[in-house]
Order: sequence, then structure tokens, then C-alpha cells
Amino acid sequence: MKCSVELSYYPLGNEFKPAVKAFIADLKTHDEIKVEPGSISTRVFGEYRTVMRILTEAMERAFEAPHSVFVIKILNMDRDK
Repeated sequence: MKCSVELSYYPLGNEFKPAVKAFIADLKTHDEIKVEPGSISTRVFGEYRTVMRILTEAMERAFEAPHSVFVIKILNMDRDK
């Protein structure tokens, strides 16, 4: 099943930009998903299980830094097309 995810990552601290850029760069290392960064949120497209596995692993790494928030919307269709 294809899915589309829109997510926003909010590291709670003064120096948040490097953490956001690192998170997006982490996602972009995976050829099996499509990543579209935006000014407020990032969109991810691909097979549901693959997308969720990659997001789970990337979010776990991001949570190693203290105090982070993710806001996520998941659609069960490919909105990239």
C-alpha cells in the first residue's frame, strides 16, 4: 500500500536548524522513499511499511537529542501523483 506522510519536526532549543537539516538529510539517504522538504513541513512518499520503518528509525535517532516534537499526518494514498 502506498502512503503519503507530512511531518514537521520541532527540536526545542535555540539551535534547531542543524537538527532539522540533519533529520531531512537522514531521510534522503533512503532511495526507496521520496522526500520533499518544505519551509514548514516535509512530505514523504512510498510503500507504507518502508516509510514507517524509515521514519521510526530516523525519529528514534532525532529523539536522542532532548526535547523534540514531531507532528505527523499519514494518508493511505500516494499524493505525489
